[in-house]
Amino acid sequence: MSTTSLLKTPLHALHLELGAKMVPFAGYEMPVSYPAGVMAEHRQCRNAAALFDVSHMGQLRLIGDDAARALETLAPVDVTGLAVGQQRYAFFTNTAGGILDDLMITRRPNDLLLIVNASCKDADTRHLITHIGHRCTVQPLPELALLALQGPQAGAALARLNPSTAQLVFMTGGTYQLAGAECHVTRSGYTGEDGFEISVPADRAVTLARALLDLPDVKPAGLGARDTLRLEAGMCLYGHDINDTTTPVEAGLTWAIQKVRRAGGARAGGYPGATVIDGQLATGAPTKRVGLVGLERVPVREGAVVVDAHGKKLGHVTSGTLAPTVNQPIAMAYLAANHALPNHEVYAEVRGKRQPMRVSPMPFAPHHYFRG
Repeated sequence: MSTTSLLKTPLHALHLELGAKMVPFAGYEMPVSYPAGVMAEHRQCRNAAALFDVSHMGQLRLIGDDAARALETLAPVDVTGLAVGQQRYAFFTNTAGGILDDLMITRRPNDLLLIVNASCKDADTRHLITHIGHRCTVQPLPELALLALQGPQAGAALARLNPSTAQLVFMTGGTYQLAGAECHVTRSGYTGEDGFEISVPADRAVTLARALLDLPDVKPAGLGARDTLRLEAGMCLYGHDINDTTTPVEAGLTWAIQKVRRAGGARAGGYPGATVIDGQLATGAPTKRVGLVGLERVPVREGAVVVDAHGKKLGHVTSGTLAPTVNQPIAMAYLAANHALPNHEVYAEVRGKRQPMRVSPMPFAPHHYFRG
């Protein structure tokens, strides 16, 4: 794709001013890193606060009294039980139980706010309009930008712009004035650290970003650090670790399916693939997403085949990196269930050599969410 055909976020000129290295990502020209480099940006997020532009993500409103019940026909999570200001992780499923996209849902006083993946936002919008557009209003919000402020100092930094944001705890949200703009803020993120995602009018995004970057503990970070951070946190990237052929059970995301939506629950089923997913919840899935830690200092990348000591294929790697915080190679992979056992030793094939790896619990780096 030529750079001329790539979309640009409202912060594009600011990224260039800050010296960002720009790359194509999900149809957008996005910053992969700034002059300090991915390693420094990763550590900035783990130790202080980092600001990410995530305006390429899709934002939508669902409006109407029936919106929550309607959304439950497309996702196996409890939406009607969300209190105002509460946020929940969810996914859309297909008839085979595969994941069409993962998303965040926040109940606000007059609507549901959905944040969906950039590569899926057009398909998700069509999916919502086609299946539940007769039950609620589906309103895309292209006039909004999205910033993510992440790290142990994120709470103190944002409170300098509006002290009221300190009242938020993990997976809650509200509306706040920030740098002269009315923003919707949730205490959430994709790094495993405390932090916030800030939905801001596009024409106010640069002003807010500059106000945040002017704070002593905040520096910009790009897609490179975002990827290493989320991988250390054990979080799935759509299109890599989860897709329309992986079920939530295989992906280890059953924690996101509340009891009320499971077989025997008050609002069980009624979403695409419910029979498949309930069956796997009862008896297990044939393959399972696992964490792997390398026993030698050789990074293992997406697509590497995983084998046993005899060379028999067990599965494949979906994400991998040399993890800055953990200081060793880490990866996520799908393995046959009988090999997806803690401390089980397997081998990843890298350039014709077998690299020993050990099945490891996730997250690789501990989460530091602010729960109050």
